[in-house]
Amino acid sequence: MGYQGRDIEAVLINPEQYLIVSCDSCGAIGQKDFDVVKVSWRVTGRMTTRVALSEVLAVGAEPQIMTVAISNEPDPAGDELLKGVKEELAFAGLSLSMAVSTEKNMPTQQTGLGISVIGTVAKDRLRIGTSQAGDQVYCLGLPKVGSELSDPEDPEIVQIMEIRKLLATPGIHDIIPVGSKGILAEAKQLASNAKRQLFIHQSCGLDLSKSAGPSTCLVFSASSAITGDFITSNLNQLMLVKIGELIY
Repeated sequence: MGYQGRDIEAVLINPEQYLIVSCDSCGAIGQKDFDVVKVSWRVTGRMTTRVALSEVLAVGAEPQIMTVAISNEPDPAGDELLKGVKEELAFAGLSLSMAVSTEKNMPTQQTGLGISVIGTVAKDRLRIGTSQAGDQVYCLGLPKVGSELSDPEDPEIVQIMEIRKLLATPGIHDIIPVGSKGILAEAKQLASNAKRQLFIHQSCGLDLSKSAGPSTCLVFSASSAITGDFITSNLNQLMLVKIGELIY
């Protein structure tokens, strides 16, 4: 279990600053013989990197450095996975130093990749538990997993740029990327961090328990004074669904 139930760890490194660490792993998705989902290694690299970046950015931290652990040979799998990692960094407007390791001793038959991202955030800018009673809770993007996802730039899924836009929007409070636990679990975590109760709108129309794979959607809280139309005007027409609200 991560810091306050989130998929990150946080360490206070001085009286005014947190070190934030996230990680994500991906197995059996790629071009190896025994991979369950067949996609290019570039896609695997991009989406795994996106998950780790998203978790750090969502709590208000700025990524500083990363690690890339590849459980496959340097060429071709390692090279192609790294191309995906670097493409996602470029797409996110980031340039990070990285420590990289590949498997050089044993042959492998399934793709394996682990990404860690380390960032920093001022103590008073940490975005965990900032939601207020009366906040509306939204889901941005659609949950997709496995063979549903082959394009990192799928217009129905969340990109890093959307997280940055939400962070810069006054009245947006907590943001949590959704992964394998599903929308409802992350929305409940958001409420728990703020010591509030979550009231769910049963008619929201989303499968709240479905895995969102590599964080293809996210949940966030917003002041009731902000309208959904105002939010979507800055978010490239991604699907935005109000799933509930926070109560005392």
